[in-house]
Amino acid sequence: MTLLNALPGRTRERLMALSRPVSFPAGTRIFEDRGSADRFWVIRTGAVNLDLSGHARDSGALELLGHGDLLGWSWLVPPYTWQLGAEAFSMVRAHEFDAVAVRALCDEDPVVGLALHRRVLEVVADRLQATRIRLLGMYAPHMSASALPVE
Repeated sequence: MTLLNALPGRTRERLMALSRPVSFPAGTRIFEDRGSADRFWVIRTGAVNLDLSGHARDSGALELLGHGDLLGWSWLVPPYTWQLGAEAFSMVRAHEFDAVAVRALCDEDPVVGLALHRRVLEVVADRLQATRIRLLGMYAPHMSASALPVE
C-alpha cells in the first residue's frame, strides 16, 4: 500500500495541502547521501534508484522506487540528513513536501503525526528487511553456516 493511500482521508488531505508537483528528468540527482533532508516526495510516475554513490566503494543501485512510493524518510529523524542518495532512473513526476512544514503539522495535530509516523516507520522497516535479504544473498555464499544470523 502506498503512503498516501495508507493515510486516513482527512490526514491525507492535510498532508496534500502542503505538497507541490515536481518533475525530474532521467539521470537527475535528487539528493545526495549526507545532504540536508529538507523535503520528501511521493512518486506519481517514473522510477528512482536509491544508492550509496559517493562512498569509497560505490554500490550502485540498492532499490528501485516507483509509483506511490515514498522517496526519503530522513527528513523525519534528526539530524535530518540523507542516509542514501537518489537518482531519477526515468522521467519522474512526484508530489514534493517541505519537511519543516510537515513536521510542524505533525506537532500541531497528533492524529496526523501518529498516522504519518506509523506509515513512514512501515516503509523504513520494509526497506530494512529488503536490504537484509539482499545482503544475505550477496554474502551468504561466502559465509559458513554458523556465521549466518539466527532469529
